[in-house]
Amino acid sequence: MKIGCVKEIKPQEFRVGMTPHAVHEAVAHGHTVLVETDAGLGAGYSDADYTAAGAVIAADAASVWGGAEMVVKVKEPQPQERALLSPGQVLFTYLHLAPDPAQTADLVASGATCIAYETVTDRMGGLPLLAPMSEVAGKLAPQVGAWALQKANGGRGVLMGGVPGVLPAKVLVIGGGVVGTQAARVAAGMGAEVTVLDRSLPRLRHLDEVYGRDFRTGYASAALTAELVAEADLVIGAVLVPGAAAPKLVTRAMLSTMQPGAVLVDVAIDQGGCFETSHPTTHHDPIFEVDGIVHYCVANMPGAVARTATQALGNATLPFLLALANKGWRQACADDPHLMAGLNVHAGQITCAPVAEEQGLPYLPPSEALTL
Repeated sequence: MKIGCVKEIKPQEFRVGMTPHAVHEAVAHGHTVLVETDAGLGAGYSDADYTAAGAVIAADAASVWGGAEMVVKVKEPQPQERALLSPGQVLFTYLHLAPDPAQTADLVASGATCIAYETVTDRMGGLPLLAPMSEVAGKLAPQVGAWALQKANGGRGVLMGGVPGVLPAKVLVIGGGVVGTQAARVAAGMGAEVTVLDRSLPRLRHLDEVYGRDFRTGYASAALTAELVAEADLVIGAVLVPGAAAPKLVTRAMLSTMQPGAVLVDVAIDQGGCFETSHPTTHHDPIFEVDGIVHYCVANMPGAVARTATQALGNATLPFLLALANKGWRQACADDPHLMAGLNVHAGQITCAPVAEEQGLPYLPPSEALTL
């Protein structure tokens, strides 16, 4: 198979879809890999690194899109990239379609087969291609939250760990999954007073058993959430409904109960955000203020640590990438129902139920799409 890897064009996105190690593995399996020139520079990989791994360097993105049977990316394709998709071509990347009807419409119209990292599952019910970036974003969230809390950046001027005689920051993490756990661990390590809310009692028991000395847990009722939001210096939104838009758990009305200069970090922004007042921002211009509350809503947080994030993502995606290339997407999905769960769009049909439901569009089960 001819596999393509393009340079990411989303603002301040420095990750790349394939590392030289991944290229080496694909070439060893008999595949041709086209890599757009300078695609890996943001993650510290030169064209020479890719050439040494066996890649063919393409002069521009159009050459990759036009010459590859499968294109591997990091972020959802931008409008100019979607225009280059062709019928029958496979796109393997993050999509986050539920809150993005424009992208959904373009992918449906393209006739391409689009497999989303974020809905691929595993035997334990996890999301193995989302987890590495969730870990990165979770660990970054307290770091960027601490930066936003600095007075010069519009925050309250509160130090996460306090100092002797001065109380530490109060941090509320909404969601106890991968993002929330990593965020709570780092925030607690910075010395903050941390509470994690979740609606899964088994998950709360696990967090309490493993991290009970580091942070507190609470059941995420609307009343308790509102109470703790009002007290918090920093709120980290870490909720996820696989494939669907994130629920709005912090309303605009709640902002009036918070201290001026408190900070909201919305890690769920890729799925539309879990704060009512959120909208996507970039690393170049990451924060904005609503009613005196600082919002950090960068839609590609792991891009800030592109080398670490690229390697972590590449480790997770490589086995699936090779399965798709070695067997073809139909056989690979037929053999692996967890990979088939990643199929979001095929031949003009939406094959991800949460996306179809969110946008009120017809749904075709992915198992039926295999015959199209």
